Amino acid sequence: MIFPRWRWIREPEVLVAFAALLGVVAGLGLAAADQHVAANAVWGVVTGALLVPLTWSVIRSLLHRDVGVDAIALVAMAGALALQEFLAGAVVAVMLAGGNALEAAAGRRARHDLEALVARAPKWAMRRTPDGELERIPAEQVVPGDVLLVRSGEVVPVDGRVHDVPALLDESALTGEPLPVERLPGEAVRSGVANAAEAFELVATRPASESAYAAIVRLVEEAETQRAPFERMADRYAALLLPVTLVVAGIAWAMSGDPVRALAVLVVATPCPLILAAPIALVSGVSRAARKGVVLKGGVVVEQLARTTAVLLDKTGTLTVGQPQIQRVATTHGARTDDVLRLAASLEQHSAHVVAGALVSAAHRDDLALDLPRDVRQVHGQGIEGTIDGQVVTVGSAEWLRSCGIDPSSLLDLRSPDDGNGRGMVMVGVDHRPAGLIVLADPIRPGARQMIARLHDAGVTEVAMATGDQRDVADAVAADLGIDVVHAECSPEDKVAVVTAMREGEGRHRVAMVGDGINDAPALARADVGIAMSAPGATIASETADAVVMVDRIDGVADAIVTSRRASAIARQSVIAGMLMSFVAMGFAAFGFLPPVAGALLQEGIDVIVILNALRALRA
Repeated sequence: MIFPRWRWIREPEVLVAFAALLGVVAGLGLAAADQHVAANAVWGVVTGALLVPLTWSVIRSLLHRDVGVDAIALVAMAGALALQEFLAGAVVAVMLAGGNALEAAAGRRARHDLEALVARAPKWAMRRTPDGELERIPAEQVVPGDVLLVRSGEVVPVDGRVHDVPALLDESALTGEPLPVERLPGEAVRSGVANAAEAFELVATRPASESAYAAIVRLVEEAETQRAPFERMADRYAALLLPVTLVVAGIAWAMSGDPVRALAVLVVATPCPLILAAPIALVSGVSRAARKGVVLKGGVVVEQLARTTAVLLDKTGTLTVGQPQIQRVATTHGARTDDVLRLAASLEQHSAHVVAGALVSAAHRDDLALDLPRDVRQVHGQGIEGTIDGQVVTVGSAEWLRSCGIDPSSLLDLRSPDDGNGRGMVMVGVDHRPAGLIVLADPIRPGARQMIARLHDAGVTEVAMATGDQRDVADAVAADLGIDVVHAECSPEDKVAVVTAMREGEGRHRVAMVGDGINDAPALARADVGIAMSAPGATIASETADAVVMVDRIDGVADAIVTSRRASAIARQSVIAGMLMSFVAMGFAAFGFLPPVAGALLQEGIDVIVILNALRALRA
C-alpha cells in the first residue's frame, strides 16, 4: 500500500461522514450561487439518507424495550425536515455521522493493544523427529514431550521448558516489559513470547489449545463482545433525557410561538456525550491495562473493578512465586543426592506442574545432565512415573509411591520438624525402591507487601487471604504482608463460601478474587471479578476469570484496579461534563439565543471535547 497511514479513510463510518460533509459543502456552494431550492434539496437528501438507517436502529431498540440514546437525534433530524430547516438537519446528520466515525476511530485505537495480542498467536512449530530431523507442523499438533526448535525472531508456539541452552526472550507483547528476559535450561516459557537471540530447543509441556497464549486469545475475543454497564446506564439516562428534552422544547415553542426554537433545543440536546464518552473511556482502560500486562474481559470488568471494595487473594502461586525452591535433598539406601535430583528432574521435564520447574531448574544450576524420559504416565496432583536410562523412576507423594508398589516409610523418617512449616515434600523412588526426599519452599513474591499497600491506598477496604495451608503458616504470611483477614485450611468449596460471605455478609463487599490454578476456578467464578495469575508454568484459570495478569508480578493486580478506577472516573467525568454543557446550550436555545445551525455546530464541539477527554484513559 502506498499510503498505509491513510487506510482509515476506507472505513465505512469515515466514508459516510465524508459524504455527508461533502453534501453540506455542496449545498453551501449552491446557496452562495442563489440556488436555494437546489441547496435545500441537497441538504434534505443528506438528512434523509442518514435518517433512514437511524430510524431503523431506533425502532429495533424500541422493539427490545430499549430507548437508546439515538432517539433524540432522530427527533431533531425529523423535526428539521418537517420545519424545512434543511441546513440544520444536514448539520445534525454530519454531527451524527462524524460522531460515529470518531467513536469507531477511537475504539480502534483503544483496541489496538488487544488486537496486537491476537495477531501474534503462533500458528506453526518446528518439531524435532526421533531421527533428529526437523518438520514444520501446525501448532495445534504439538503434544507434551515434543522437542521444538524456536528460531531467532520466532514466537514460541506452546508452553514448555527451555531444553538445551539459555534463551533470551522478548516478553514485551505479554508483559509490557521492554527488556529481553533470559530463561535458563529447565525454566518455564509461555507461548506468545518471541525469541530475541539464537535458536534454542523447547520441550512442550502443554498442547497449543491449553497453553497460556491460547487462553489469553480466548479472553481477548470474549472481551470484544462485552457491553459495559456504563453504556447501559447511558441508555437509561437517555430514557430520562428524551422526555425532559421534549418538555423543554415544548415550553420554548409554547412561550415563543416559534417551532424553530423547539428544534434548536432538540439539536443541542442530542446526547452524543452519552453515546461516545463512556465506551471510549472504558475500552481505553482495557487497552491501558493490556499495556501494563493485564488482559481485562471488556469494559464490564473495568466498571466492576472500579467499584471493588474487597480483594481475596490465594496464597500459593499468587502471593508466593508459585515456583518452589529446593531447601534440601535427603537420600536412603545408599543413593547419591545428585543422582536422585538428576533422575527426578529428568522425569519432571515432561510435567507442567510448578514443582517440576523447581526440580529441573535446580538440576541445571548444578550442571546435571538431564535425559528425556520414556513411557511416562502421570496423575495430576499425585505424581509421575517413567523410564530413564533403563531405570523406572517414580516421583510424587507418599500415596503415589504406595500406589506404584513402593513403601515410603524410610523416606518419611527423613523428615525434620521444620519441613512442615510451609514447605512441600517430593519423594523419589528408583526401580521400585525408595531413593530420596526433596524438601521445597515457596518464597513470597517480591513486591507483595507494596501491592497490598497500593490496594488500601486505592480505596479497597478489606484485603483477605484464602489458603489451604495450616493456620500458623497462613497467619505468619498475613502478618508479614499486612493482610487484614486470613482464611486458612480452605478447600476449593471453602473459598467459594468465603467469597459468598464477603459479598452477602455484613460488609456486602464487591469482591475481586485472585488465584492461579484450577482449584481457584470456582471462587473466581463466584466473585464479582475473577483475576487469574499467569506466572510462567502456572495453570491459567481464564475460562472462569474476568482478567488475566500476564506479568510475573503480583502488583499487576493493583495495576488492574487502579487503571480501572481511573478509566471509570474519566468515563463518568466525560458524560457529566458533556451533559452539563448540553443543558446549558439547551437553555440558550430555549430563549432564542442559539439557532438550530449554530446549536448543531456547538454540539459537535462538545462531542470533540468529551472524546478527547475520554481518550485520556489511554495515558498513564
